Order: sequence, then structure tokens, then C-alpha cells
Amino acid sequence: MARIVLVGAGSITFAKNLLSDLMTFPELSASTIVLHDIDEARLATAEAMATWMVGELGIGAKIEAHADRRAALDGADYVINEIAVGGLAAVQRDFAIPARYGVRQTIADTLGIGGIFRALRTIPVMVGIGNDLAELAPDATLFNYTNPMSMIPWAVYAGTPFRNVVGVCHAARDTQRTLAGMVGVPEEEISFVTAGVNHQAFVLRFERGGENLYPRLDALIEEDPELARRVRVEVYRNFGYFPTESSEHGSEYLPWFLPHEEEVERYRIPVDIYLEWLAEGFDEYESYKRSLAAGTGVPIERGEELASLAIHSMETGTGRMIHGNVRNGGLISNLPQEACVEVPCYVDRAGVQPMRIGELPAQVAALNRTMLNVSELTVKAALEGRRDHVYQAALLDPNTAATLPVRKVRELVDELIAAHGDLLPAGIRD
Repeated sequence: MARIVLVGAGSITFAKNLLSDLMTFPELSASTIVLHDIDEARLATAEAMATWMVGELGIGAKIEAHADRRAALDGADYVINEIAVGGLAAVQRDFAIPARYGVRQTIADTLGIGGIFRALRTIPVMVGIGNDLAELAPDATLFNYTNPMSMIPWAVYAGTPFRNVVGVCHAARDTQRTLAGMVGVPEEEISFVTAGVNHQAFVLRFERGGENLYPRLDALIEEDPELARRVRVEVYRNFGYFPTESSEHGSEYLPWFLPHEEEVERYRIPVDIYLEWLAEGFDEYESYKRSLAAGTGVPIERGEELASLAIHSMETGTGRMIHGNVRNGGLISNLPQEACVEVPCYVDRAGVQPMRIGELPAQVAALNRTMLNVSELTVKAALEGRRDHVYQAALLDPNTAATLPVRKVRELVDELIAAHGDLLPAGIRD
């Protein structure tokens, strides 16, 4: 049976969701599930949770736990990455230091100054994982959940011999479900095509039986002034296609919202919301830890995680469509060839097979290129150890550039480099 490795398994809620999905597929219930985390206390909690779930479900899955990454990856068929390099302390620095300069953020993990530094401290670890896989499991598939998604897979396929990396994210799927609900049409009756860059893909086709459903959406927005107080609706109204990311997230990728107090209020943007979510996640971890110690376990609930669906398809031949983040290579003809793009992918025994989209509408391709400019420079900064590329990425970042002059952007970068220290590539911090 399959050897499935969870890297960053100490992210307990996420691990619980993945394990619930994997273990409740009968065809995967005898797999070897391998847990890895550098935090041994969290790893022990994840192992206790996985072992309890195996017993509760009465299945034959084998559980392994390894603090040593190479031992975990050796012989893997599938690897699911969900690491958070630097943990809570690093995220707090990503928020607190820019805030002193007047830079507002909401999630700080995809673009913006927070996304840049999250990538800079994550990419060295991902390069290590990619190199390990090239040696120890060259035929494995690496499913990445860690943000920034437009940068992490790119760094793996550009910086290591390992190429079989696919980023997975719920945003496109959730957006399609949201739009179906808004216009009152069952999702299975709608023909969707959604593509672009992760967290800034666009719904290019939104039809039922040849009927364009966008006019229905336009009528809803016209009738409800509150809908117009959403960032993603404002982007849709100006660029003609509905974006895949939530309003709080999407506000960070553009220059028109967070730098302006009145726009933060108008669009109800929850500044610093990710810090609240992290606190809730810590509380949930402690709750699961207590329940496992008491023998009552954790909820086992299917969540249709994309990595688990893809693994099931690859093991059984059950065909499915998911959205994957992969090397462009001409899939989207008016975006850079080396960029990591998000496109529909068909998955079966043959693996993950991306759909060729062709040209994006010019206006949304332009937005994507703005995002990819920052991504490319950040990836190059990490892989080549170039501090100048960090400055350039920050200077080109829409939210940061709209908030600060050049001198202050450079000062902010310098302070964040000093604060993150050894988490960053050596060439950048020297």
C-alpha cells in the first residue's frame, strides 16, 4: 500500500483533517502514514491522534513518526507539506515590524512584506525537502499546502532536481461553490473554468447550458449594496472576472485598499486577523491534546482535502478534477513560462495532468504579472542568496509600495532581515 508522509504534522488541526480523509477511504485504509515534525512534543501529539484514529476506525493503517526528515521521506509515494517555518514568533514579527512603519496586513502569508519573508524562511527548508526527495523518493508526488503558494512550488522545481510538486489550495473550489450558491444554481450544473495565480485566479467561465451566469451575479450586486462592500466584488466590477480569494486576503495583493483608512472601513477589512486565527488554532491544539490524553480522541470528519482526493485518484484510477499549482510551461500563454500558475488538473492513475488554458484576458493577466513579479524576485532572492532582490521584491509589492517611500521600504526590509536572522538564507542576512 501507499506510503504517505505528512511534513509539518504538528499542525494538528490540518493533520486531523487530512488523516480523517485519508483513513476513511477504504482503498487507503491500509496505507502507511508517516508523520514528521521538528517539534517533538507536537509530533508526539500527532502520533497519538493518528494512532487513536486507526483504533477508532478499526482499520489496518500503519503509523510511523519521525523527527528525522530523511527517515520520514525515504521511500515515500506521496508527501503532503504543511510546514510553518519559525512558528508563531516569526509570524508575529511579520506583523509587528511592518505595523510600526504603517504597513497594514491581514494574513501576511501570500504576498506583501509578510508573504515575502514567509517565503524567504520557508524556501531553504523546501529546497532541502526537494533534494531529499530527489535522492530518497524520486517517483513521489509532493503536495504543497504551505503559502506563499505562488513561490513555494516554484522554488522546489527551480532550485532542486525534484520536479513532481503540485500546490493545492481550496480557494478556487470554494469560490466556485460560493458563486453557485449566490446565483442559486446547483454547482454540478455549472461549467466553470478558473485559472491564474494562486489566490488571484479568476473565474473565466461561469455558465449553465450555454447561459452566461455573470449577468445574474451582476443583478445581485446591483440589488444589494452590502455586496459592493467586498474587496473581491470591487475587483470583479473593475476587471470583469470574479477572483478566487476572500476579501480580507485579496486586499493585501493590491495597492488600493489597506493603505487608506477610509477604504479599510468601507470594505470592512479585518487588519491583523491572522493573529486571531493563530490564537484560536493554539487553543484548539491544547483542546485536542487534552482529549487525547483523556482517551476521548478527536472528531473524525471528512473534509474533502484536495491532497487526499488526488492520492485516492492516483491509487484507484478514479478520475477527478482539482485545481493545482504547477510550473506554467505554456499552460497560460501570457504569463511567464517559469512561473507557478493555478489551473484545473485532471487526476487519475497517470497522475496530475494540468489543463492548457491559453491566453488569460489581458486585464487579469496584468494583475497576475504584478503578483508574479514579486514572486519571481523573492524566489531568486532565496535561491541565490541576494539581498538586493529582497529590496526589489518589496519595492514592487503593491501594498508595501503604496504605503511607503523607497527609503522606508529598505529600512523595513533591513529590520525584518535582522529580526528573522538564521531563518533566512545566509547570503541575504550577511
